[in-house]
Amino acid sequence: MLGTLLFWIGLVVSLGIGFVYFRDLGDVSQMVLKVKRENMIRVIRHEGRFVAVGLAGAIVMAVAHIGAGAGPSFAFWTAAALTAFLYGFPWIWVHLGLRNQMNGAKYYSIEEAQKHINPADSVMVIEKNGVARAHSDHELMRPHLAGNDEGLDGDNVVMTYCAMANLGIGYTPEIEGQKLDLQVLAQHGNNLILRDNETREPIQHIYGWREADGANGPAMKPWPTYRMSFRGFQKAFPDGTVFLNKPSSNPLLRLLDLVTDAVFSMGIAQQHRDERPVMDNMTREDPRLPNKTYVWGINIRDDAVCYTEDFIVEQGGVVNAVIGEGKVVIARDPIYESVGAYYNDSDAPATSIDFFGNSDQGVLRRVETLKAGLFWHVWAEFYPNTDINRVVQSAAGAIA
Repeated sequence: MLGTLLFWIGLVVSLGIGFVYFRDLGDVSQMVLKVKRENMIRVIRHEGRFVAVGLAGAIVMAVAHIGAGAGPSFAFWTAAALTAFLYGFPWIWVHLGLRNQMNGAKYYSIEEAQKHINPADSVMVIEKNGVARAHSDHELMRPHLAGNDEGLDGDNVVMTYCAMANLGIGYTPEIEGQKLDLQVLAQHGNNLILRDNETREPIQHIYGWREADGANGPAMKPWPTYRMSFRGFQKAFPDGTVFLNKPSSNPLLRLLDLVTDAVFSMGIAQQHRDERPVMDNMTREDPRLPNKTYVWGINIRDDAVCYTEDFIVEQGGVVNAVIGEGKVVIARDPIYESVGAYYNDSDAPATSIDFFGNSDQGVLRRVETLKAGLFWHVWAEFYPNTDINRVVQSAAGAIA
């Protein structure tokens, strides 16, 4: 009697927790299941405990069945197979398939990168004192994080990337001087959720602050991150380097990477093509723009505004606006095929500005909170009060 009771308790515990673990961290599970963010956050924080308790239940079930003959064999072997899948798939997917390169990314010369990246491909760029790094969407799609000990001209900067949002952000992976051990765990709202393994706290990619700290707490320092064509990058930074995610020398990891890349490529291609999100875990809809419109979002203090490239071009390539009580210039450079945002500390609007920030109002520095070329539905999910295409002054200086 006791053995039978332990068998069924172990079976229920292992499968119940396994289902929760797979649902919340299985990633592909969200193509068919609606996952609540609060549930996902709980599993991210306590992943080890969930797995330990669930596998302990499986061990109890196995001991009761094999040692005491409790429970039917069909139920045992079915539960054992399901347990292996429910725990094994998320763990392998997250911890091996999505293993990041936060500390070990390799950057190559433009000449080498030309063998792997099309000239027209969009790349995400971070730069300091003329030292520039480019990251293509395809190369970042699986690892999600790229950085190394060399840093960006001596600064610790990691490129973080969410393929579901089409968003790359350069961050200093530190909060209040404490270094973070970032890991990719999940996505919600079509935006990556990282975990700081030092504190076990989730970090929403687009925000950069730990969940427990909240919006008013400390956050990672964002770096000016912008998109441009690869050919534009070559013109602007001929000595720049490019991140390449070359195949692993381990044959098992190489096989896993091939499978992971194939799954990602199919899903992300559909994400760019279809109006509805591939993983529809959004909490709101905003019909002001089509979901998959690429926007350039800027958030300063409590203010948020986004721009479409077509609108910037229609305004003559230069838009002046006030965001968060500060003056900002948004411009598209046709030579380097890039949209940038710059702080304007002068008393007059800028009527001309180039890719490097040289304007008729002096040299302007880039806005570090620019989110370049992400999907509208993701920007609107996390900044629901956003304005679209705000113009305070036209390029000619007249009130628009």
